[in-house]
Amino acid sequence: MGSSMARLNHILLCVLLLVGSASAADQADRKITRREQPEYPEVAQKMNLHGTVRLKIWINSAGTVRRLEYIGGHPLLAESALKAVKGWKYEAAAKESTATIELKF
Repeated sequence: MGSSMARLNHILLCVLLLVGSASAADQADRKITRREQPEYPEVAQKMNLHGTVRLKIWINSAGTVRRLEYIGGHPLLAESALKAVKGWKYEAAAKESTATIELKF
């Protein structure tokens, strides 16, 4: 019984490693061909607010950002970050990919 349990653990470990590899392959390692800089919001300037906004982006095969998701950072900076990244362009690829990016203000 012990060897069958060890075998099951080994199989589960292999499956987890394969799933992790597939997820990593979908992460964008694509060159940005057009990057728009976010505007520093006036209210954030007046408050001397600085920070980092984290976004998850989905990039289609043509290199266009098709979806954005705000993950974290100060909400006053988020709208500007989302607006800028929406205009970014990446090199084309065989399939859609995702990336998590950070913008510093």
